Amino acid sequence: MSLAPVAVFAYNRPDHFRRVAEALAQNPGASASRLFVFSDAPGNASAAEGVAKVRSHAHSLKGFDSVEVIEQPSNQGVARSIINGVTDLTAKFGKVIVLEDDLLPSPHFLNYMNDALNFYEDNEHVISVHAYSYPVSETLPKTFFLRGADCWGWATWKRGWDLFEANGEKSLRELRSRKLSHDFDFGGNYPFTQMLRDCIDGENDSWAIRWYASAFLLGKFTLYPASSQVQNIGADGSGMHVGATRSFEHQKWGESTVIEDIPVEDSRVSRRAFAAYLSGLRPSPVKRALERITNAFETKSSKP
Repeated sequence: MSLAPVAVFAYNRPDHFRRVAEALAQNPGASASRLFVFSDAPGNASAAEGVAKVRSHAHSLKGFDSVEVIEQPSNQGVARSIINGVTDLTAKFGKVIVLEDDLLPSPHFLNYMNDALNFYEDNEHVISVHAYSYPVSETLPKTFFLRGADCWGWATWKRGWDLFEANGEKSLRELRSRKLSHDFDFGGNYPFTQMLRDCIDGENDSWAIRWYASAFLLGKFTLYPASSQVQNIGADGSGMHVGATRSFEHQKWGESTVIEDIPVEDSRVSRRAFAAYLSGLRPSPVKRALERITNAFETKSSKP
């Protein structure tokens, strides 16, 4: 089996990064996997110590076929870091597995991602593989597809990433002209269209909403596991883009997931379950306004 290189994007949270790297190294297949750590430079003085600790630990990592640490000389921001890093690795290796420094992988993470990448490599309808699945109460298929793409532990091929549309305004125009905003928002249950609008206006620094829009508009699909293969440990108030919340936690996660030949089509039961879950997360207009003000401030303050 051909193993994909693994990219971990890190900033200034050494404890989170350490936990993620250690869990990844314990995965079967890690010792045969090339690891690339993309370390962004501090955007302000308060981030410098954390960035230095992340870089020091990254250079000491063991348990992989090789470790390459890419230390950015100036602050890139999360969107530019991920877009450029994924573009470089897919060009060199044809595929990549992507983690951020707050996504704790299960012991089965690499097996699931590599199995799926190999199984669907030549299926043009499949744009990516996702590791996280919302902690819904419904019983979902062991694996399933949803139209679009996602961002919490994912993988893709060069052929998939080549379809990424960086121009959010172009995607928003197409969503509206084709009257797809309601479906893009999971039946109106979460304001993804507004997130795209906010990205265009510079109120968030989201590559992910543009990745989702790119795949959705092309009618491409992403594979999900019923048992999440990552746990988000960054929803503790330490990050810039996810506040303190326990809404994303799984009480039971990381079960072994077998890749099976299933129809590449939108899973209705899974879409309904996700829509209901997202409805419970939908921010109020007041909360959304406050978050937009905060995001705008953090985006400005993170620049050197």
